[in-house]
Amino acid sequence: MRGASLNSSPEKRNTEPNRKRKWLRIVLVVFVFALLVGGVFAWKTGALLNRISDGNANIFKSLVKNLPGVEKKLHGEETGKINILLLGMRGAGMDGGGLLADTIMVLSLHPKQNDQDQTRASLVSIPRDLYVKVPNRDEQRKINAVFALGEQRKPGGGGMEDMRTIVGDITGLDIPYTITIDFQGFKDLVNALGGVKIVLDQPFEEALQFREPQVCDAYVFTVPTKPAQYEYKYHTRKNGSRYVAKAYPLCYNPNVECGGDFKLSVGENILDGNKALCYARSRKTSNDFERAKRQHIVIEAIKKQAMSTGTLTSFDKVTGIMESLSNNVRTNFEAWEMQRMYDLYVKLGDVEPQSRVLDTTEEGLLYHPEENDPSAGYILLPRGNNYDQIRALFQTLP
Repeated sequence: MRGASLNSSPEKRNTEPNRKRKWLRIVLVVFVFALLVGGVFAWKTGALLNRISDGNANIFKSLVKNLPGVEKKLHGEETGKINILLLGMRGAGMDGGGLLADTIMVLSLHPKQNDQDQTRASLVSIPRDLYVKVPNRDEQRKINAVFALGEQRKPGGGGMEDMRTIVGDITGLDIPYTITIDFQGFKDLVNALGGVKIVLDQPFEEALQFREPQVCDAYVFTVPTKPAQYEYKYHTRKNGSRYVAKAYPLCYNPNVECGGDFKLSVGENILDGNKALCYARSRKTSNDFERAKRQHIVIEAIKKQAMSTGTLTSFDKVTGIMESLSNNVRTNFEAWEMQRMYDLYVKLGDVEPQSRVLDTTEEGLLYHPEENDPSAGYILLPRGNNYDQIRALFQTLP
């Protein structure tokens, strides 16, 4: 029996190399197919992200990441907390502080780790008036100025870098990713989704903000206030006394934003991009903290609308919308990271992020100092004059 097994037929021996070659061809075909698919993805998303990341999409790395067996994990995925800084601003070149980041949010995602775990998320707003030490500069300013100052230091990336640095210091988090969107991009996004639904328990009105005067200029704010109003700039003498160094006259914009007196009725409201932006910007008759809460509502409405239209179930639709926003969105995500982020975000499903706003309430961890340099305007400081309590809060969130 043993001899017979050692002396198998010539026909059988000849088929063994053929089988090996056949399996080798199959493996090569699968490998090449995966390479092509990865290449198409890297080219498609990379070309888009090159526009919104100032040429830093790293298409070659995305191609490598799409090869079979290559690990694809975002920064923070292993430890269960992926942190993304979300910034909203008027937009480069726009009057009224185009690069002032008046919307500052930290989105943290906890992907499901195992069958006993569940996907979680948190969204925390940091007010624009928080007084901070500006990275790479020996001065203190409101945090909303950090992005613009960073762009002065290093155009096309310094703003993101400095904002990640200061927000990371405040929260105690590693924040590797940033996404910025300007007013036009926000409106285009909402319109691309067909509008968003906001349900109100009581009517909403902002009668003051969109007629708010600004320093007169030759292009936008051209109608003088009556009676005349001024914005004053102060200087401090060596003996500590202060004086008015300059008075700037204030003017109205003749093209009134949001209809001047912006109103929404009680119950269901379907908002187009312009109305959604007006609702998210409104603050004069309430405050910045309430505005931040409204922005959380709008973000959740955008997510729900995207889910209902099937947008978030198709990466092609997502990239299509991003294509239309490419002039108004910036990010430091690489192409493969965007795909991975999309995959993880879709798994959130109907999970609502735990929502918080840092404010001056007992739980808000901030306070407004009774005495401060008037030239700084209205400012906020952390309780205890350090970030310990804020950092402890972020450690408790998903």
